[in-house]
Amino acid sequence: MNTKLNIHAVIPSSRVNGPGARLVVFFQGCGRACPGCFNPETHSFGEREALLVDEIFKRLPKGQAEGITVSGGEPFAQKEGLSLLLKGARERALSTVVYTGFTIEELNKDEAAREALIYIDVLVDGPFIEQEKETTLLARGSSNQRLHFLTNRYTEEDFIMEGKVEVIIKADGAVVETGFSRAPLRAGLGR
Repeated sequence: MNTKLNIHAVIPSSRVNGPGARLVVFFQGCGRACPGCFNPETHSFGEREALLVDEIFKRLPKGQAEGITVSGGEPFAQKEGLSLLLKGARERALSTVVYTGFTIEELNKDEAAREALIYIDVLVDGPFIEQEKETTLLARGSSNQRLHFLTNRYTEEDFIMEGKVEVIIKADGAVVETGFSRAPLRAGLGR
């Protein structure tokens, strides 16, 4: 696995980005720039941190993760690398959840994207639409986004995440908020 991925950030263990404890990988680069995006710092395609798949999995706490959640940025902007990452997760018996601004219909028209889809348990698809912010309890940004259960590993009930958010203070003092809060904490944290 020699393909390097352009990664914005890796959270080794999160309980608010899908079911159970999860390794969360934020891809760098997104051409959509959806107004109100929760992760605008991931939009630039400039190199952030180039990591091999094995380097990403080295950040996984031993025996503490149920799965991997991939977000961004746009994961499918790096389709081949995404496939390798998801295949690596499967080889490690980890579940896979992927958030994308593309629809599943768009992805199914692309051979490289279809290759990644075979390794995904749950795909959350569609662009974020600020006027349709999520008002139910589901782990998605806006109500137009759909949860596709591509395997029988999870159900919709597993994706009820109302008000679940984690605030991480990094060694350099940077504050990272992740999860599905109805009222982001960022403004109050001086961000």
